[in-house]
Amino acid sequence: MSEIITESRNQNTIDIDLLPTLEIVKKINEEDKQVAFAVEEAQNEIAKAVDLISKQFLRGGRLFYYGAGTSGRLGVLDASECPPTFSVNPEMVQGFIAGGDAALRTAVEGAEDDFNLGCMDAEILDKEDVVVVISASGNPKYLLGVLSVAEEKGVKSIAVTCNPKGKIAQEAGLVICVEVGPEVIAGSSRMKAGTAQKMILNILTTASMIKIGKTYENFMIDLKATNEKLKDRAIRIVANIADVSYSKALESLLDTNWEIKTSIVSILKSIDKEEARLELKRACGVLRKVLNKKIEVV
Repeated sequence: MSEIITESRNQNTIDIDLLPTLEIVKKINEEDKQVAFAVEEAQNEIAKAVDLISKQFLRGGRLFYYGAGTSGRLGVLDASECPPTFSVNPEMVQGFIAGGDAALRTAVEGAEDDFNLGCMDAEILDKEDVVVVISASGNPKYLLGVLSVAEEKGVKSIAVTCNPKGKIAQEAGLVICVEVGPEVIAGSSRMKAGTAQKMILNILTTASMIKIGKTYENFMIDLKATNEKLKDRAIRIVANIADVSYSKALESLLDTNWEIKTSIVSILKSIDKEEARLELKRACGVLRKVLNKKIEVV
């Protein structure tokens, strides 16, 4: 049986336990530098995944991440950051980790080897959803259970892995494989593999949200202004897009209960907040449509 890539030894770090601290840091950093280039090689597959996810979002579908260990934690993390960043319903992007929430803090031994557990966690899936299974090695039985249910329900599936020979790469409909090579410490896939997975998940949700109109230019126009930092950001966004003063933007946001898009439309079209909300509703919340700006069709 051939050695799994994520378990193989890195010839560049065999003597790492003998090195001074600074040299250890340099070795790790040198290996990390390779990750972005490895992700670059998978850009076409990542773009296909973004198109798939965004289209399903527009059909009312949801995005589900499934993983074990580090991969599961990264999926839960990415999902949890979507509501405050893009003001989406928490159900729109969800993350599941083998072993449940307890596994976020403490390893749950054997959870990734439980096929039936994957099946149970995947029962929530609906045919309009997209499932993303995440694993460096690509072999957890938990994920095979998830993919089995996804196939039965006709749910589109994506695998994010670092092993082209992994089982999930054979089962998923679309495969994003980023070969980062052996880890600094053999088998420690929380390192380069984890970094690659984090980068990919960032792209999947961010690019998909861009595609469905959750941003204007590169502004985060759907953020929830829940603290002083975010309120200041909201004010600056409105001031920039509507080309008004900071104080004028603040006045409008206070009137609209911190609805950034409503404030922008109200100011630029010289209409009240209720009319602005109605125009946004007609445009499915896409600011560019309301402002008659060029927009790419998903």
